[in-house]
Amino acid sequence: MSKFGDLINSNIPVLIQFTAEHNPECEQMQQIIEEVAVEMGEKLTIINIDTIKNPELVEALRIKTEPTLMVYKNGAMVWRQSGITDKNSLVMIAKAFN
Repeated sequence: MSKFGDLINSNIPVLIQFTAEHNPECEQMQQIIEEVAVEMGEKLTIINIDTIKNPELVEALRIKTEPTLMVYKNGAMVWRQSGITDKNSLVMIAKAFN
């Protein structure tokens, strides 16, 4: 968990995607995330976390479905949503916290 704290403690927004391997929605969301990464560049940090490999974190954050997306800034969660989110919405959210 301390590693997670280190990841989210940034003044640049951190978009975290909780994913599960072989989940079609996660694969679709990954393509969208990659487009967001290209558009946002260094103004957004993106981290993918596998729910199977991180059960303690999943339980602590009450992740119930994949994909679940969260944005953190300065160690605090500022946005969260489960399911597929479109590229334009993610870019708007990331820019709102820059």
